[in-house]
Amino acid sequence: MRNGLLYTSTLAALSIAALLAALTPGSAEPRHMYTTMVLEAFATKVECPGVDVVYQDLVQKAEDMKMPDGTTEKVRKAIAYMHTGGKMGEKQDDDLMAEVAVATQAIDMDQRRLGMTNWCEEQKKTLAGFIRPKG
Repeated sequence: MRNGLLYTSTLAALSIAALLAALTPGSAEPRHMYTTMVLEAFATKVECPGVDVVYQDLVQKAEDMKMPDGTTEKVRKAIAYMHTGGKMGEKQDDDLMAEVAVATQAIDMDQRRLGMTNWCEEQKKTLAGFIRPKG
């Protein structure tokens, strides 16, 4: 019983430490969130009329999220590779390719659920810092 209590206390302490680390300002946000955001921005550019992506703003967001240097370019290459069947971009590590695949499925589901017109309007609000009207 005592070992069980020690295990439970240790597990609770580790859980609290993990929670505090996640809530600490300046801690790095998960890359999958950034990958999804970049894919949403590029999908909005392709799917929604009159929209363009500001690449440098995506780079700045990666810096703000404490992503390693080069993250934006790796994500861009992974997206291009996956969405062109390997004709453009470059295959990246398996974790990043999986993140792109999951983000692609989530965006596809959102587009079907909302319809393209509503999805585009929602993306224009959500991604206001990364997309601009063409022109």
